Amino acid sequence: MLDTIFAGDITLVSILIMLATAIVMGILNSLIFSYKSFQTRNFSMALALVPLISSVIIFIVNDHLGVGVAVAGAFTLVRFRSVAGNGREIIAIFASMALGLILGMGYIGIAVIVFIVLALLTIILTSVNFGAQDNARTLTITIPDYLDYEGIFDSILRKYTKHYSLEKVRTKNMGSLFELTYTVYLKDLRRTKQFLDDIRVRNENLNVTLSSFGEHDSL
Repeated sequence: MLDTIFAGDITLVSILIMLATAIVMGILNSLIFSYKSFQTRNFSMALALVPLISSVIIFIVNDHLGVGVAVAGAFTLVRFRSVAGNGREIIAIFASMALGLILGMGYIGIAVIVFIVLALLTIILTSVNFGAQDNARTLTITIPDYLDYEGIFDSILRKYTKHYSLEKVRTKNMGSLFELTYTVYLKDLRRTKQFLDDIRVRNENLNVTLSSFGEHDSL
């Protein structure tokens, strides 16, 4: 079961088995990494095809494995030259590539085992929201330039957050405004509106934005 299907003479049937397995695993792998996570159509399609492409490359250069790994790696990393991928996308690409490398050498059984382990881990860790900080937010506050931003919001932040840090300060509107960016960990999400209202009183009702995972609540 764990032996390579190319141990003896390479036949058309063994090649077709490799290609079919690569296609099925590529599609399933794309679906697994899309679980509870938005993926673009182009990325999902690329993820589905990487095992097939990398398995063909490894099969062709089977006598020169180092060359095959280098070529397959170059192909899979092309995406990151133009678009910055997040950690999940990088892992998805390398998982697809790893499956392709194993299949290209004919180890169908090992590829199935690796895929099952990866799929179960991905589903379980995603389902339990592993590593997530549910109360973490990015807070952006605009203040007039005549206010001293050092410590001006500390009493409010201590009241509503477990922890906070000032990450960035920049000027806006030809230097007449300051924009402060904090990372905050809220104590109680139900008090978000009251939190923002207190900040608005102190920043003279200028723009306040509380964002989480790309979503914004502005007042």
